[in-house]
Amino acid sequence: MIDSHAHLGVSDADEAELVTEARRVGVERILTIGLDEGSNADAIRAAHEHAGVFAAVGRHPNSATGFDQAAAHAIEELAADPSVRAIGETGLDFYRDRASEGDQVRAFEAQIGIARRTRLPLVIHMRDSGGPGAGRAVADCFELLEAEAEGVAVILHCFSATAERAAQAVQRGWYVSFAGNVTYPGSDDLREAAALVPDDLIMVETDSPFLAPQPVRGKPNRPANVTHTAEVVAEVRGIGYERLDAIVGANAQRLFDW
Repeated sequence: MIDSHAHLGVSDADEAELVTEARRVGVERILTIGLDEGSNADAIRAAHEHAGVFAAVGRHPNSATGFDQAAAHAIEELAADPSVRAIGETGLDFYRDRASEGDQVRAFEAQIGIARRTRLPLVIHMRDSGGPGAGRAVADCFELLEAEAEGVAVILHCFSATAERAAQAVQRGWYVSFAGNVTYPGSDDLREAAALVPDDLIMVETDSPFLAPQPVRGKPNRPANVTHTAEVVAEVRGIGYERLDAIVGANAQRLFDW
């Protein structure tokens, strides 16, 4: 099994402990994701220190304030490290107001360009506000990706939109990755989406230490817990865990060359 999206450096637990625990339950590869300059460096360090761990570097939309050409250049320089296998996470987050929409869009567009030049996949974060205007972050992300990400391998991380949006992503050839929230009792829409994504475009992840799956909900998430998410995704797809393991393993190999 693989965990296509984790934040090892954000967890309070020891990184080596997290990696060892994951291996014990069959999780052999982990992509640890940078959010800003400091966590990008931490992700690369973790990838250097732990076998089976690889890094993504980028600027999260909540950390996009003040994003400029120097910030973009720094990400592109880090992407040259052989342990870096993706750009991001980037995208749009209108749930929190930690960065202006303009800064988020500027950081997003820059990272699309970096992914294209480096030929690395692009990890997308989409989170909408509640109330008036809900849905706009997802809509704007789709629009921007359609306009500027032609030829870039796109991963919609922690997919949390509708099944209709998942179908639209599939039509565009984007990967759709499911996290612990697909296991929650009220997440019927996500399970519907997980059932319709074709084999060659589906991924699973933890987003640890966030979004722990239902059996451990309320606790800090850990890469080992991707097995719980994978069990639910396999069930809604009508296949066994081992078959899903082979599917997502092949997809991750193709995407991340690990």
